[in-house]
Amino acid sequence: MRITVTTWNINSVRLRINLVAKFIKAVRPDLLCLQETKCPDDRFPLKRLKRLGYENVALNGQKGYHGVVVLSRLPFESTAIRAYCGKSDCRHVSIVLGERAGFKDPITLHNFYVPAGGDIPDPAVNAKFAHKLAFLDEMHASAALRPAPSERAIIVGDLNVAPLECDVWSHRQLLTVVSHTPIECEKLLGIQKAGNWIDAVRTFVPEPTKLYTWWSYRSLDWIASDRGRRLDHIWVAPALADRLSTVKVLKDSRGWTRPSDHVPVTATLEL
Repeated sequence: MRITVTTWNINSVRLRINLVAKFIKAVRPDLLCLQETKCPDDRFPLKRLKRLGYENVALNGQKGYHGVVVLSRLPFESTAIRAYCGKSDCRHVSIVLGERAGFKDPITLHNFYVPAGGDIPDPAVNAKFAHKLAFLDEMHASAALRPAPSERAIIVGDLNVAPLECDVWSHRQLLTVVSHTPIECEKLLGIQKAGNWIDAVRTFVPEPTKLYTWWSYRSLDWIASDRGRRLDHIWVAPALADRLSTVKVLKDSRGWTRPSDHVPVTATLEL
C-alpha cells in the first residue's frame, strides 16, 4: 500500500484555499498537514475540502495566529492535541492510522508548528526566542517523540529551524539569524537524535546539496536571489526508514499568485 504525506505552512488557509485546492488536484496526497492556518475551528473551510476528498480532519486552530490541521483521505483511529510550554496556542495535532485505514500496524503522525522566535536570538531580551527554545526542549523531553524500535511514526511540520549548513543560502551570514543559530540547530538535531528520527528529505537529497522550503516575502526577486532556508521537515521513525520511496519539494508553488512563503514537501512511503 502506498501513502503520500505532505507538510505545508499555508500562512492562512482561508486566504489561500484556492492554492490548497490547486495543489490537491495536482498531487492528491493521502495526508495533507498544514501549519499556520490562522483560522478558528468553526471557520475552517471544511465543506470545500471534503468535496475534494478529505473527509477526515483533525483540527487545532484559533483566530489570526498559528493553527495546525491534518486533512486525510483515510479514516483515523484517534486524534490528540498537546499544549507545549503551558500555552494553548495551537501548535500541535496528532493522528493515528490503523485498521480502519487498512493498516495492520498503526502509524502515528505528529504535525507541529514550532514558534518562529522573533528577530533577536537572545532569550534574555526576546521572549519569543525564549519560548522557541523552551518549546524545543519540551519536544526533546517528550516520550511520545521517542518511538520504540518497532513503532511506526512520522513527524512533519514547520519546525522553524534550518539545522544543517546546506539548509540555508549562507551558513556564515545566518549564524546570528533566528532559525539557524547554533543553539536552535543543536536543539532540533538533539530531538532528531533522541528519537532516532530519519530526515526524509536528506535521505534523497543528501548533504552538501543546498535545498530550501521557504523564501522571504522581503526579497524583491526570490528566484534570482534564491536566499532560502529549509524550515519544513518530514521525519520518519526507523521502522519506516526503508519504506520511503520519494520526497518532493514543490518549489514552483512559491511563484503562484499570492503564495505562502513556504512550499509543500511531500514524502511517499510504500507500506
